[in-house]
Amino acid sequence: MAITTFAAIYIGSYEVSLKIFELSGKKKIREIDHIRTRLELGRDTFHSGVIGSDLVDELCMILADFARIMQGYKVKDYRAFAGNVVGEAKNMLFILDQITTQTGLHVATLSNSERRFLTYKGVAARPGFDKMTKDSAAVIDVGGGSLQITLFINGRVVTTQHLAIGTMRLMEMLSDIEHNVLHLENQLEELVDKELAVFLAQYMHPGEEIKNVILMGDYIAEIMRKISRNGEEMHEVEATRFINFLKKLDKKSVEEISEILNLSNEKDILVLPSVILYAKLTQAMHAQTIWFPDVDTSDGIVYDYAQTHKIVRTSHDFDEDILSAAKNMSMRYMSYSQHIDALTDMSVLLFDAMKKIHGMGKRERLLLKVAAMLHDCGKYISLANSAICAYQIIRATEIIGLTHLEREMVASVVLYNSTPLDPYEELADRMDQHSYLVVAKLAAILRVANAMDRSHRQKFKNVRVVLKNKQLVITIETMSDIALEKGLLAAKSNAFESIFGIKPVMKEKRVYT
Repeated sequence: MAITTFAAIYIGSYEVSLKIFELSGKKKIREIDHIRTRLELGRDTFHSGVIGSDLVDELCMILADFARIMQGYKVKDYRAFAGNVVGEAKNMLFILDQITTQTGLHVATLSNSERRFLTYKGVAARPGFDKMTKDSAAVIDVGGGSLQITLFINGRVVTTQHLAIGTMRLMEMLSDIEHNVLHLENQLEELVDKELAVFLAQYMHPGEEIKNVILMGDYIAEIMRKISRNGEEMHEVEATRFINFLKKLDKKSVEEISEILNLSNEKDILVLPSVILYAKLTQAMHAQTIWFPDVDTSDGIVYDYAQTHKIVRTSHDFDEDILSAAKNMSMRYMSYSQHIDALTDMSVLLFDAMKKIHGMGKRERLLLKVAAMLHDCGKYISLANSAICAYQIIRATEIIGLTHLEREMVASVVLYNSTPLDPYEELADRMDQHSYLVVAKLAAILRVANAMDRSHRQKFKNVRVVLKNKQLVITIETMSDIALEKGLLAAKSNAFESIFGIKPVMKEKRVYT
């Protein structure tokens, strides 16, 4: 294929960046330029919730310069995104409109889930990622507004947790006292310790060790260069060497740390919380190795673009990450059982048999599997109100690989598995019409599948599903009495028929021993 020049723009809490890439069939992805401009939008958003007009004007000027640079490189396509620093601002719509009007660039906002997954994609594409996560690993992405930790055990995702202790947010928390204390690092350490203690108590057992820490964030490249004996770039180091070096920076001023790391800005206040976070995180994990993949959101943006346009292929199974996280979440809320496996298999069987009827694809099939795995998690909170509890749990839990909207959709499928479907008008503020239709269809399929194993006894074997005229014929082999399942299926058939125009019918094939 011909070489395509692509640009990735990302607007973060304290920096606006532009990366130019060449994409081709042979060399795949090659970075040819990287421009970073400091702009502390987070100070406004995290403090007042509104980005001031002066900063918006400065942002537009930076992006206009980026647009000219892109023209110089003859960029054929681009993607421009802004993180939560813009997404959480009360004047977000006006900011995006001014950017388009003044620069011609179209910027979309990313939720935390979307941005972290883009970065994760960029990391997972790096050689050695699957080897690093084969045993136990933590992928830690430290940003200005927050950090995210994804734990791997035996190569599978266990959990993803989002902590609102990014470097700039920490400094903003202490903005009122930073000039009145002698050692600001003490207050920073207290804040970090408090948040990490909750995470460790919930997700790591006493004495548990994470073999490898995959660390992303600012200043890590400079830290690794200083640790390197010859001052060259280094991407992997023993955790003890990494921690010992960071300990040498303890109690030092911003200016002293900046000088040691050879930073161009000797008054870069964010280096202080960064160093503290890296030290606390790596110590808490009891890691053996620190791996720095040198990846940021822009790398994830280009990788996602290249993957979508079939320029690159990945060996990493991102869908498996989602399913693994869902399974562990189900186990955490003590709802995982043989019934969950049976329900998931039955749901997929119905989905596959109805392809010509429902018109949905692979992504919706994945969402159905996640919903089936999580449909009982609300019983951990309340047996009487399990549906609404499950809905709230799923909405509030990061599942790596699912967007914010997809999480809302999965939660809604679980909710409407056991409660009547609300009209679209009542959900219009949460999802668009297409997403609503997907939720309605998946919930209808899940309801029928659930009715087939309502007793949680897995009475069926060799289930076969066939479309015949206006009926979805479900033929099952069983040795058990299935009067309960037949009755429940009949009760749920009207709602199913109203959505798909076909009626589910169960046919029994008696098996004798």
